[in-house]
Amino acid sequence: MSSDFESYEQDFAVLTAEITGRIGKVPKLVGDEKKQMVANVEKQLEEARELLEQMELEVREIPPQSRGMYSSRMRSYKQEMGKLEADFKRSRIAYSDEVRNELLGDDGNSSENQRAHLLDNTERLERSSRRLEAGYQIAVETEQIGQEMLENLSHDREKIQRARERLREADANLGKSSRILTGMLRRIIQNRILIVVLAVIIIFTTMMAIYFSVRGR
Repeated sequence: MSSDFESYEQDFAVLTAEITGRIGKVPKLVGDEKKQMVANVEKQLEEARELLEQMELEVREIPPQSRGMYSSRMRSYKQEMGKLEADFKRSRIAYSDEVRNELLGDDGNSSENQRAHLLDNTERLERSSRRLEAGYQIAVETEQIGQEMLENLSHDREKIQRARERLREADANLGKSSRILTGMLRRIIQNRILIVVLAVIIIFTTMMAIYFSVRGR
């Protein structure tokens, strides 16, 4: 999984470098060449978003103990993506102002005022977008933490169950050992009783033999 993530990561780095270069060229171009450059940047930004989605899916498949590092890198790439989109919006607004001036013949002051107003609105939208993105990221991280906690609880439950099974086995073995020892003790007692009885019989027999021998004389 990590190899797929790193492959997407390399593609994202190359793609964002190209986008950065093209965004910087937009204000310097004119006419159809500028239109084509704007269209190319829009297409590449969409490709970059798709790469981020693929990387996000790969991160979710990575084991929890290794996921933190990749999640941190994803946050960095999302911030970079947000900056690229903001830069492109600024260049696109400048491009739109230029096209509008060419079509309507607005004077320089009116264009500057409109551009400042649009930039102000764009910045507000960007701030709102960043707040939404931060909220989404917090939700994703919370979900990941919840999943990790559930997995840890599941592992702990398995350990407890295995410990209980070992205790049951130990208890069964102890019971079996106790029964064996009890049987051995009974046999020892029985053997000792038998030995005592035999000794008594032998002593009695010996004494009777001595008695009859003495009496016969």
